[in-house]
Amino acid sequence: MRLDHPGFLFLLLLLPFLIWYLGQRNNGRIRFSDLSISRQLVPSFWVRSLPVLNFARFLVIVLMIFALARPQSSQSREQITSEGIDILLILDISGSMRAEDFQPDNRLHAAKAVIHDFLGDRKNDRIGLVVFAGESFTQCPLTLDYQVLGNLLLNIEIGMLEDGTAIGDALANATNRLRHSTAVSKIAILLTDGENNAGDIDPLIAAQAANALGIKVYTIGMGQEGGAPVPYRDPISGMWYSRERTYVDEKMLKQISEITDGRYFRATDNQKLAEIYKEINQLETTQIEVTEYIRYKELAAYPLIPATLLLILEIVLSNTRLRKIP
Repeated sequence: MRLDHPGFLFLLLLLPFLIWYLGQRNNGRIRFSDLSISRQLVPSFWVRSLPVLNFARFLVIVLMIFALARPQSSQSREQITSEGIDILLILDISGSMRAEDFQPDNRLHAAKAVIHDFLGDRKNDRIGLVVFAGESFTQCPLTLDYQVLGNLLLNIEIGMLEDGTAIGDALANATNRLRHSTAVSKIAILLTDGENNAGDIDPLIAAQAANALGIKVYTIGMGQEGGAPVPYRDPISGMWYSRERTYVDEKMLKQISEITDGRYFRATDNQKLAEIYKEINQLETTQIEVTEYIRYKELAAYPLIPATLLLILEIVLSNTRLRKIP
């Protein structure tokens, strides 16, 4: 609630003088020749009710002052205009993603954790997920339900697809998913730790198709330069590790990003990977325009109605039951 003319509340400062005036006015007395007569007079109910008139006048004045101050209630309404972004996350789940150079777990689990945090920072954007190894598969189409997408992300494991690294097929799959998008901005974030060695589509041709459709591709090469221990499970000897060096085709990933007006990043540890997704998050911001409308409802009638009723009651009583001798 607000007061449109709060200055009228200063009139409340005059109320003490009004109380004093009414008190002085009621100091009149009727003279009797014999005090014994006054002792025999018993005040009736209506005589004892005379102060009610002063209280009613006082309350009427207070209510009238609040009515003059024009109390109002506000109803605000926001009109939000957002220009969302359609994002396709492309995640490598080939066997090399088992490498444990992103402690305390392997590359895939590290990537899933960072992508999950990335989802928490997005709003009003449709996001989908494409996974690939020797072939490509759409794990989740474009959606605004980040909880469902997050659950599907957590369920991804190595071995779901035939092993290999079909980067071209994965990018073509994501491009096809974004082909009919009407979003202001369309982007794909491709994360891999290897080179294209499977699939039917050349990655650079897929990049040219993405560029023709206005899709920007950010590419991320994952893995340390010197190789990493890769676990293997043997039914006889149990778990054992082999240190292997995975080759990230940085030249190709850079070309993909250049063709589509994106950027290439290299992640060698958890912190760097998290920083990359934070940077992409800042580069691709959603524009939100908020227009606020405020409508005020006049509440002056609420104090005016009881003030009017009290004033009528005071006039009636002061001229009937509570009438005083001048």
